[in-house]
Amino acid sequence: MPEISWWRTSFGEDEIRRISDAIAHEHISQGPVTAEFERKLADVLGVPYVIATTSGSMALLMALLAARVGPGDEVIVPNRTWIATAHAPILLGAKVVLTDVEADRPIIDTSQIEQKITPRTKVIMPVHLNGRSANMERINRIAAAHNVLVIEDAAQALCSRNVLGLLGCQSFAGCFSLSVAKIISTGQGGFLVTRRAEIYERLRLMRTHGVSDVVNASYTQIGFNFRFTDILASIGIVQLQRLLDRINKVKAIYTKYAVAMPDLPFLKLIPVDVEAGEIPIYVEVLCREREKLIQFLASHGIQARPFYPDLDLAGYFGSATEFPNSRAFSRQGLFLPCGPEQPLENVERVLETLYLYTK
Repeated sequence: MPEISWWRTSFGEDEIRRISDAIAHEHISQGPVTAEFERKLADVLGVPYVIATTSGSMALLMALLAARVGPGDEVIVPNRTWIATAHAPILLGAKVVLTDVEADRPIIDTSQIEQKITPRTKVIMPVHLNGRSANMERINRIAAAHNVLVIEDAAQALCSRNVLGLLGCQSFAGCFSLSVAKIISTGQGGFLVTRRAEIYERLRLMRTHGVSDVVNASYTQIGFNFRFTDILASIGIVQLQRLLDRINKVKAIYTKYAVAMPDLPFLKLIPVDVEAGEIPIYVEVLCREREKLIQFLASHGIQARPFYPDLDLAGYFGSATEFPNSRAFSRQGLFLPCGPEQPLENVERVLETLYLYTK
């Protein structure tokens, strides 16, 4: 039988036609197709301003630059996230202040944030991991009380929501990823959203070396080449047309696994509150015998993927703090086969194989 990969997405003839059309009209670098993609994203998210850029990681860096983060500043980051969240402030010379996550969800524990704030704290960066909402009401309240900014890492949370609305749209700026393992993808890419006109203008200029007109250039602010391309935007426009179907598909996959969990006592599903509007683009479980299970599944042609390590395990952060909640996710976390184009029959086969593991 063919191998089942941990993630499935797709790009097809519609993307090819849209790319061909862009090339035929000489829309190659950042231009009208990128502007169209940004408008469509703004409509989907109900925000006035969207800036497309090269990656979700670059979106984080740009947001911090727009927040004037630099040497001597401190940025509060959860210990459970892809390391890009922490690398962005480090590249600007800021200090990363790691914070543990909740016991049941790998989302920043808001009860620990205030004790991490110092006079040098500039930004709190909650991460909406796998579409799960950080407690934005409390985070924004804390930030306002201490005069610090909030930048949301919503790389994995496009169209997820909480009681306040869509994630990534509830702060100074929200940062999203368009890499392959996301609900929609342009291969590589990302974008920022903001509701503040002055921040949008700062980001817009920053993306092109601080220059508003490259033909009649004047140097107004520091920036760099963070531009998107019309080729990538062509893919994104087509992918956006499938967004609702893909959301429904990942929800169906998550539900299928969730229903089976009581019969799989060696696994614990890490919850996503689908009823509240969170979108589980991944299916994440805890397993005390993670490596053994990965090998068992591999022997049946099924790929499962372990979680990334906790950030404090990177020696260059110099952290001596204990992160007990994070460790359970780091040591036991596992992605089961999922993704917006994962056939449901593949999920059935995974579950049948998991049942065999118990025998």
